[in-house]
Amino acid sequence: MRLSDLLPGQKGIIVKVRGRGYFRKRIMEMGFVYGQEVETIVKAPLQDPTQYKVMDYEVSLRESEAELIEVVTEGEINIYSQERHHHFDKVYDGYRRSFYHSLVTDSDKLLKIASEQRHIINVLLVGNPNSGKTSLFNVAAGKHERVGNYSGVTVNAKEGRIKYKDYIFNLVDLPGTYSLSTCSPEEVCVRKQIFESPPDVIINVVAASNLKRNLYLTTQLIDIDASMVIALNMYDELKKSGDIFDHEHLAEMIGCPIVPTVARLGRGIKELFDKVIEIYEGKSSIARHIHINYGTEIETEIQHIKDVICKEDILGRDISRRYLSIQLLEYDKIAEMTIQHSPNINEILAERDIRAQYIENDFRENTETVFANARYGFIRGALKETYQKGKNDRLRLTHLIDRIVMHKFWSYPIFFMLMFIMFECTFSFGRYPMKWIEWIINRMDEYVEIYMMDGALKELLVNGIIGGVGNVILFLPNIIILYLFISLMEDTGYMARAAFIMDKLMHKIGLHGKSFIPLVMGFGCNVPAIMNTRVIEGYSTRLITMLINPLISCSARLPIYILLIGAFSRNYGGLILFLLYVTGILLVVLMSLLFKKFLIKDENLPFVMELPPYRLPTWNAIRRHVWSRISQYLRKMGGIILIAAIVIWFLEYYPQNEKRNQYYERKITKLVLQAGSEEQISYIRMQQNEEQKRNSFIGCIGCFIEPLVRPLGFDWKIATCLISGIPAKEIIISTLGILYTNAKNGNSSLKQCLQMELDTNGNPVFSPSKTLSLLFFVLLYFPCIATIASIKNESGKWEWALFAVGYTTLLAWIISFVIYRVSSLF
Repeated sequence: MRLSDLLPGQKGIIVKVRGRGYFRKRIMEMGFVYGQEVETIVKAPLQDPTQYKVMDYEVSLRESEAELIEVVTEGEINIYSQERHHHFDKVYDGYRRSFYHSLVTDSDKLLKIASEQRHIINVLLVGNPNSGKTSLFNVAAGKHERVGNYSGVTVNAKEGRIKYKDYIFNLVDLPGTYSLSTCSPEEVCVRKQIFESPPDVIINVVAASNLKRNLYLTTQLIDIDASMVIALNMYDELKKSGDIFDHEHLAEMIGCPIVPTVARLGRGIKELFDKVIEIYEGKSSIARHIHINYGTEIETEIQHIKDVICKEDILGRDISRRYLSIQLLEYDKIAEMTIQHSPNINEILAERDIRAQYIENDFRENTETVFANARYGFIRGALKETYQKGKNDRLRLTHLIDRIVMHKFWSYPIFFMLMFIMFECTFSFGRYPMKWIEWIINRMDEYVEIYMMDGALKELLVNGIIGGVGNVILFLPNIIILYLFISLMEDTGYMARAAFIMDKLMHKIGLHGKSFIPLVMGFGCNVPAIMNTRVIEGYSTRLITMLINPLISCSARLPIYILLIGAFSRNYGGLILFLLYVTGILLVVLMSLLFKKFLIKDENLPFVMELPPYRLPTWNAIRRHVWSRISQYLRKMGGIILIAAIVIWFLEYYPQNEKRNQYYERKITKLVLQAGSEEQISYIRMQQNEEQKRNSFIGCIGCFIEPLVRPLGFDWKIATCLISGIPAKEIIISTLGILYTNAKNGNSSLKQCLQMELDTNGNPVFSPSKTLSLLFFVLLYFPCIATIASIKNESGKWEWALFAVGYTTLLAWIISFVIYRVSSLF
């Protein structure tokens, strides 16, 4: 807790003192140092300042100063041990387990608690998009967050904890941002995190391949007076280029340690955290606060506003008055909100308007441009003394590749060729490991059939779990291949080029070039794709991108496509799969045009997006990316799909009609006595099975829905499968396995059962026309529950999420109806 929270008469042990510079030095000289006992004596009549006792003498502090001192009290010990460090006990090999599980009250034990709290360092990772923050976070914290060679991969804060040299680092990876302005959601997120939950240390991740642009954010972090270490990432690229950079000299100039790192290879991470500890403990010989000098005229105007702010200063010590003055001069909305409770807010804003006008008159530019130019001027001056460009052109290979993949005529054929190769490989190469998994599932099925007694439990294992979940896990190889291709496109940098070449087409349909990346990400999963729309600046364009994203076929639908296509069109599987995805893209174009014209107002946003150099993806990055998706898929198997399979089996198995079962058993016994053939017995078993399913709970649900989908060529079983796919599309496979497996032949695979299934007229249930109709309906209908929730969260309204449900399902019905009727003619 903070010292300012202590009530009169309460005592605590000082854990850490925040802040830096003169204030921190002065407060520690007065005895407010780690391990000292401090007692609140009395508050002033107006509750500020407060009188404290420390080192046997009394001193008064304002609330804003006391807020920067962390203490631990006896009352916190039990809560602290049970809630916070109980978690650390589990994670960090029983970290001082015996100590924290006992209630202690004497000062020595309290001091030990303070020592443990003091060794917790809160660290923020802040940097430009594509600077390697998430790679550093993954290596340091052992996480598996998505990384990619394009901007906007991280769209919200990721947290991790690591233990290093008796310290626990609470590490937070923030979205990439070019500045601390408020132009985009990720910039607001970063700034909010920095100011509302001030860290002990900021790690500013700077891409060594682009120092001039990356250091712009550094200058703003210097302005806010942050305790900071710079991670000079991708240092290997700088060395290969032949550039000479005296980072030690620059560190001395700006008062901030700089540590070269290569995050993707894990180099320099330990040295980086050593510097973090030095900064945190106040032992760094380099760290000091400097001001970015904006010139005499601008500095004068900054000081005028700062003086007015300090007249009625009610702000905490965490906020730099100088930085706040600069932000006010730049007409920053969040800065204006910061002073909204100040008694002299009108005076501050009036002074701001006067001083901003002076600057604009002197420089004939708006204040934002003036400050941006001044910051880049500071960067140019600093790099002039420390950086020398080498003779090697590190972007030579990038430019050569771009001449081909971004060619006026060849770019689009290359893009569609890569897409076709991806889907063809997904369909063709996945076929062989599928057979191995299918063999394992069949052996499990046979083992249960042989060694288990007949009954409900056996039926649950065979038809519910093995038949339901097994038929979904069968398609894991295809998922792996799809994500492998997506990972390669992201990590090499081609994804950013795809957005570039698609910008003009996107603009014509009312979208933005940046909309293309969330759409392509939708091939993997619609949920992170919708979250990634945060990289789009305009709300209307972002909203359209969210609404059309469910039309992009996600990997959850892929197993259904492969099952149905593989059963009825093996020779042209890759082509049909490609056409399904192309259809989704064409409908994205159509619906975007309609939304732009009739539903959502148009926006004209600039296309500003980084085109990073091409990089060879590392095996670790690809493995981490693909494994995160595989593990997510497997968790689905053991979670929602397993539960759904059991529920669907229960609805299919019950209620049991004993009279009906006895009737069929008598018929089978009679056939056996008459030496009937196996085919006749199998046929009676099939009739019994079908009658049980139709009269089961799930059969009643399917028959109730059947009239709605009968015009599309679907029967009650397919209707039931579609309803079951609402929570997650993979459940459709489980339902197909439960409803169709063993309908004719208990040893047949699901694909064979679908091929043999006949309707009451003796016609194939899955004829080519019905299969095509079903494929397109699955492509388009009802986004999964997680996607609906994402649309609601990102748009801020349930209305848009429900609209997405309604229009996609209606569109699916219309298109499937047309396809079924037209294809039936042939």
